[in-house]
Amino acid sequence: MNISIKNSLIIVLATVFIIACTSNTIYKKPKDLISKNQMVDLLTDMYLATAAKNIKTKNLQRNLDYMPLVYEKYGIDSLRFQTSNLYYMSRIDDYQAIYKKVKTRLQKMLDTTQATKDLKDSLKLINKKKPELKKKEIPTIKKVLNENKPN
Repeated sequence: MNISIKNSLIIVLATVFIIACTSNTIYKKPKDLISKNQMVDLLTDMYLATAAKNIKTKNLQRNLDYMPLVYEKYGIDSLRFQTSNLYYMSRIDDYQAIYKKVKTRLQKMLDTTQATKDLKDSLKLINKKKPELKKKEIPTIKKVLNENKPN
């Protein structure tokens, strides 16, 4: 009987713990709520600002905090962002839609950056091989011009 009481107590405590950890709180819409579209823009810039923190500047500085610049760009403060972010977090469907757009936008930026890098790398490769290409191309061009010469 003692064992079944302990098991029951453990089950009750585990259930209470799980229920306590699962929050279904929906926050009230703040008066100065940031729109979903602006939230996508803001979060995208925040991710970029966070990533840029570890990149060296032209003056070889690191660990610069760019968040104040992001807040300034959107004319908000950290409190307004936090209340809007908390509101959207309590509405998981809205939050997932926002983050899906942010992820898509960041992926497009990454793809564009990679394509630009690949293009620059191939141009460097062509420039390195340019003297060899010219030597091979010149006889071919002369041959074509001679063949198409009017008689």
